[in-house]
Amino acid sequence: MRSIRLRILAVLAVLGIAGVVAWQLLPSDEVNKDPIAVGTTDEVTSLDPAGAYDAGSWAMYSNIYQSLLTFKSGAVVPEPDAAESCEFIGQKLQTYQCKLRDDLTFSNGRKITAEDVKYSIERMIKIKTDVGPWVLFPSLKNVVADGRTVTFNLSSRDATFPQKLATGAGSIVDRESYPADKLRAGDTVDGSGPYLLKSYRPGAIAELVPNPLYKGALSKTGVPVTVHYYDKSEELQTAWKAKQLDVTHRELPPATLAELNPGDPDLRVTEAESAEIRNLVFNVRPGSPLAEKKVRQAIASIIDRGPLVTSIYKGTVEPLYSLIPQGYIGHSTPFFDAYPSPDPARAEQLLKDAGVQTPVNISFGYGGGNETQAKEAAELRRQLEADGLFKVTVHAVEWQRFQKEYAAGKYDAYTVGWLPDYPDSDTFSQPLVGRNNSLHNGYSSKKVDSLISSTLQYGDRGRTSADFKELQAQVGEDVPLVPLWQKKDYVVSTTDVSGSQYLSDGTGLWRLWELRRI
Repeated sequence: MRSIRLRILAVLAVLGIAGVVAWQLLPSDEVNKDPIAVGTTDEVTSLDPAGAYDAGSWAMYSNIYQSLLTFKSGAVVPEPDAAESCEFIGQKLQTYQCKLRDDLTFSNGRKITAEDVKYSIERMIKIKTDVGPWVLFPSLKNVVADGRTVTFNLSSRDATFPQKLATGAGSIVDRESYPADKLRAGDTVDGSGPYLLKSYRPGAIAELVPNPLYKGALSKTGVPVTVHYYDKSEELQTAWKAKQLDVTHRELPPATLAELNPGDPDLRVTEAESAEIRNLVFNVRPGSPLAEKKVRQAIASIIDRGPLVTSIYKGTVEPLYSLIPQGYIGHSTPFFDAYPSPDPARAEQLLKDAGVQTPVNISFGYGGGNETQAKEAAELRRQLEADGLFKVTVHAVEWQRFQKEYAAGKYDAYTVGWLPDYPDSDTFSQPLVGRNNSLHNGYSSKKVDSLISSTLQYGDRGRTSADFKELQAQVGEDVPLVPLWQKKDYVVSTTDVSGSQYLSDGTGLWRLWELRRI
């Protein structure tokens, strides 16, 4: 969910050195010991890691489950977590082997074995849920467990395989507690991450406490944390203003973020250059009016990112003209090169060339409940209908239902945000435009798949730049989606909480264990 590692620009409220020291020297019984309250609008689709591939779920997985590998904040290379060591065997990048730690225990007390690792990966791929992360492993041929050794055999070279294992898709579950052919029901978890899930009410609250049995990459676990989930940014803002929260992340309303004052003595604000993006995705299956490439190109000719950036998101996002965002290897601007400014006359000619009647009727869906996204949808509709070339029917749908419906091809077009799963440009290629991609829009291209395979050949990722640029050019020609924007990542906390600058680096990891009371 997901070369740069983000350059964190921490803008901290000014604290005198003497004041900081004074706080640190206070006796422990004078420090507030209440759980740190974190607020977010992200949603947890499933507590079972085989069943979700979204930001809210993966944020939770990174705290309650372990993968063989993990990323430290700012790192581009994963390091062992549940594993003692990991490496490619030979030079072909087709055999990856890990030795499991011998001191790992699930929260239910059962010892973790290599068979659990094998089971977890094979189960996720077997269940193959419509919104699951199995799409990350198209080249995985089989998994072999032998003692403490786990061997992954690939059908083709994949230099990014270790990074994929370090994501939520690599979460290790107890083979005796998670059914082999379906998702686990209920709101309990048997994991081995730095936190235990003490209690959980879907869409409302998750109580996390440090896991005393945790062994892994972290030298110590965090303090108790309570995550509060909100349907709307405005509800999150209300709770923040009412001082019910210590930390907010993803996401206060854009107008609020734009007005944050670094000099406010009551705030700590972390603003990170992020690789979160948002795309307008097209259903290219037969039967959809957008199955015709020229119709998709016509839409790309109309879209104006300016009002989205300035009016809707208040300058907290930047226009995006490529599949791969700024800061990642191979970034280019094919959508700016081909569609430098809105051109309704060109769009009209493309529709004539396609032989379709205007206005073209299209259904447009988005995950409802977010006022900003509602405004975004209204603006996109306005742009498409302005010259009478399209007639748009907008559907605002609850997030979990929306995921299933766009995967089933219910909408002709839909907007989906995307966070990188790991710090490599591949996270924007295979999952978004590769064969069996996670957008489920029916798009496939032999040329794109060939270029993706080519990028996976190189351990030296700098050598992939030309292939990624060619891949993006092909996507700009085929237009299975239109990139809209790339945004910054904001974490806001009170001044009595430390570590908030490490909470997020724009990937799927949510480092709640970094938070402390001062």
